[in-house]
Amino acid sequence: MGQSKKKMGLSTQILLGLVIGALFGYFFPEIGAKMKPLGDAFVRMIKMIVVPLIFSTLVIGIAGTGDFKKLGRLGGKAIIWFEAATTVALAVGLIVVNFVQPGIGVDMPIPADASAQAAATAKKTIDMGEYLLHIIPTNIVDACARNDMLQIIFFTCFFGVGVAHIGKDGETIVNMCRSIAETMFKVTHYVMKLAPIGIFAMISYTVGSFGVAMLIPLGKLILSLVGAAIIFLAILLTCASLITGINFLHVVTGVKEALLLAFSTASSEAALPIAMQRLEQLGVPKNIVTFVMPTGYSFNLDGSTLYSSLTVIFIAQIYGIELSLGEQLLMMLTLMLSTKGIAGVPGAGFIVVAATATAFGLPADGVAIVLGVDRILDMIRTFCNVFGNCVATVVVAHWEKDLTKESFNEAYQKNFNS
Repeated sequence: MGQSKKKMGLSTQILLGLVIGALFGYFFPEIGAKMKPLGDAFVRMIKMIVVPLIFSTLVIGIAGTGDFKKLGRLGGKAIIWFEAATTVALAVGLIVVNFVQPGIGVDMPIPADASAQAAATAKKTIDMGEYLLHIIPTNIVDACARNDMLQIIFFTCFFGVGVAHIGKDGETIVNMCRSIAETMFKVTHYVMKLAPIGIFAMISYTVGSFGVAMLIPLGKLILSLVGAAIIFLAILLTCASLITGINFLHVVTGVKEALLLAFSTASSEAALPIAMQRLEQLGVPKNIVTFVMPTGYSFNLDGSTLYSSLTVIFIAQIYGIELSLGEQLLMMLTLMLSTKGIAGVPGAGFIVVAATATAFGLPADGVAIVLGVDRILDMIRTFCNVFGNCVATVVVAHWEKDLTKESFNEAYQKNFNS
């Protein structure tokens, strides 16, 4: 009797918050719909951690090696994996939507405001030249204020190399960054204690606002995306396991809190600090985690890519528009380029779908139909985005010979299986 009761784990608490939130939103929709500020407050608390955490850990990683060549090699390997993963995601999306045909038989009234929003969204385009120029910040404080991950990484890489080359004074900066990083991880730990409440509020709001009635006509689209995400993640995990020899189900166990957080909040940034912490506990070196994870948030949006290819064809199916294999492959190529430039743009996946649909002569009103369940779709694609980046980080660490099967298993046993 002397043994104390085992405390409920964080992931169990998050899952409980998710289930209770869904039930609360269903039975008390009016109260649930008003829960958004509470959920938003939690997401904002996590987002405030991201910039100092990325900056401090990336400086430690770069200044520790002081090797720009290693950084370039790391970036090259990451981009190869990102490109392969997003191509597979696009292909899976196209195959599933052609096989299941979720758009056939959908007949839904389109609210006037949704139609106007879709038409406005379709006019937004993403210029690749402008996007590449945008990576270079003119003001790093402004980039930090906007949480622009690519600009922060660009500046921090140069800053880290500068720190590595100023000798003794550089050590002071590295030690300061080390202290900041430790503090931010501690703050993450405090904020995560509020996760079950934040998630309860977010899910109550989602179910209370959109209700179940909206989900029924578009149920096939939601299930198609869920099915496509499962197929894609199974392919990704199988390939990653074959390449590294690592059991990726253990990676899933390690980062499960981050994945639940990503799904519940539909915010990749909210899951970033806890995902980075867990990957380090799995034995992935800090310098690789802090470079690959944030970069992946810009170049490896597997879930958004999958969603884009599936949704554009879904819209064509609603209107009975036949797209030939050639047109679908051209669309795949268009999406492959446009989804690379969507990081940091609110509702970016939706903008890409609207712009691509219009470019291929599909009615903008079709995009408005998807708007009704976009929040649910966003949860699925965010889960997929975060998961894809966690897998990419482990694979790149293995390619760099900084993570072996043995060192991974040792870290897993020590931190997650004790």
